[in-house]
Amino acid sequence: MPQAAQSLPAEQILLYTLMAKLAVVATLATMLVRFRWFRRILLTEKRDWPERLVFAAGLGLPLTAGVASRLILGYNAADLSLPGSFLAGLIAGPYAGALVGLAVGLPPVFAGEYAALPFAVGCGFAGGGLRELCPKEEIWRFSPIFATRLHKSAWRLVRKLSLDWQVVLVTAPMLLEMVRFQIGVRFGHRIFHPEPASLPWWLALLTLLTTVLAVAIPIKIWNTARIEHRLAEQEQLLMTARIEALASQINPHFLFNTLTSISSLIRSQPETARVLIVKLSGLLRRLLRSQEHFVTLREELAAIDEYLDIESVRFGPTLVVEKLIDDESLEVVVPSMILQPLVENSIKHGLSRKVGGGRVTIRSTRRAGHAVIEVMDNGVGMTDGQMSGTGHGIGLRNVNERLRVIYGANYELKLHSTPGQGTLVRIEIPELVVPERATA
Repeated sequence: MPQAAQSLPAEQILLYTLMAKLAVVATLATMLVRFRWFRRILLTEKRDWPERLVFAAGLGLPLTAGVASRLILGYNAADLSLPGSFLAGLIAGPYAGALVGLAVGLPPVFAGEYAALPFAVGCGFAGGGLRELCPKEEIWRFSPIFATRLHKSAWRLVRKLSLDWQVVLVTAPMLLEMVRFQIGVRFGHRIFHPEPASLPWWLALLTLLTTVLAVAIPIKIWNTARIEHRLAEQEQLLMTARIEALASQINPHFLFNTLTSISSLIRSQPETARVLIVKLSGLLRRLLRSQEHFVTLREELAAIDEYLDIESVRFGPTLVVEKLIDDESLEVVVPSMILQPLVENSIKHGLSRKVGGGRVTIRSTRRAGHAVIEVMDNGVGMTDGQMSGTGHGIGLRNVNERLRVIYGANYELKLHSTPGQGTLVRIEIPELVVPERATA
């Protein structure tokens, strides 16, 4: 031990040791939760034997190294054998706690501390036994700021004679520390412990408090990681649900518009109406078969071709569709049914009121890590007031919302229109090219 440390009073050395012990346990808990395999074990309460063994090894090995550093280097703050064994049993069950107790209790045996092994194993079983009795959510509620709730727990115990598990979780490590004190008093150096007889009452109380905090701090850190993971899962599920809800709005909107067109042709052009119904049924059959939320641009263009077959029957040779597709963009992944509302908007609002023929141009390029897709028509166009007044229509609003939900607020539909010349709709999304079809 350094000369400066030897010159410090024993009480001050112990106080520094207790503070360093909490720093060590917080560091260890934070390091472990960064490993994906360890975090995955924390997410479930029902663990099979391989997971228990992995948990015991992941926690037990650094704890054993800490005990060894005390024995070899004299660094007492690294010895977390009591709280570590109890914590392992409390989180992963009695057998995992016993395994950790066995790991941390073996090295002291070779140094003559023969009581360390049975005591550490017993701490593991004590934590595991408490886990079997205590509701699991009560364990995860255990927090380093437990003292702020003790008065409420005590009042509930007096008023309703109802047991508060937080009091039990606080009391159990303290009782184990007191047992270790007594073993140390009775058997001397057969177990590592502070000398209770030589400690002032406030320092003995701090020792008990440190043992409780050494259990509560890892639980708080690990529970925070569990909550963050669950929030991320919920956010992902919410985003998927919103995408599905928005995608489900497209088909009814498209179906309503197409059936309206067919109804107008039943009396005047019954044969054309029949052909439209056949083509519509084929398109709907394909949509019902496909449950994908993301497809390649190649597949999306194939779906557009089926839709344009229907519109070509309606408009005849007056409708011209031009595709300027960059071959490198065909494998870019896009949200399913993202182009159909754009093309439909061009035909319905841009070309249907135009005298003479009309042209729709679909263009795609890859630029600076993004895929740029444009749908342009030479229709009647809109003024700025018309665009703000219509809100871009149901289909375009849907597309814009899907882009924002999937890719973020910076990605949205861009609409440019000039009265008498036409309208240009552009979407720009992050480039993702995969050999397999992506799913939500």
